[in-house]
Amino acid sequence: MNITVLAVGRLKEKYWRDATEEYARRLGAYCSLRIREIKDVPIPKKASPAEEEAVKAAEGRELLAALKDSDYVITLEIKGKELSSEALAEKLDKLAIEGRSDIVFIIGGSLGLSREVSARANMKLSFSPMTFPHQMMRVILLEQIYRSFKINRNETYHK
Repeated sequence: MNITVLAVGRLKEKYWRDATEEYARRLGAYCSLRIREIKDVPIPKKASPAEEEAVKAAEGRELLAALKDSDYVITLEIKGKELSSEALAEKLDKLAIEGRSDIVFIIGGSLGLSREVSARANMKLSFSPMTFPHQMMRVILLEQIYRSFKINRNETYHK
């Protein structure tokens, strides 16, 4: 299975990079993982709603340009479907059985995702109704993907 994490912005703090690298290393035994960062668009101070939409649209164009038609796209959105770790594992297993080998998880920037990116999603996933920094979300996502592979292979992993 080929898994891509497509994220707006780069990880600036070393502790986020270290955690991401650790889970990427662990995932190497289970899948081909690629992390691709899209440059975030600067947000004007005291941005109007129209300016915020323009930022999301610009980031959205870059995200959409990075996708292939055959990609199974899972966007991370507050209004997405909440799943347990076991249900996410089941979903990834089902996708593999269906022959969907290219899975792309999209993490938006600080303003979220454009309507166009959300519309492209095959699945909208929410980890919580709370808002998390997108840097932290990358680590949480990678941990849950790793946990999914461990669950699907009946391997022990801490709870």
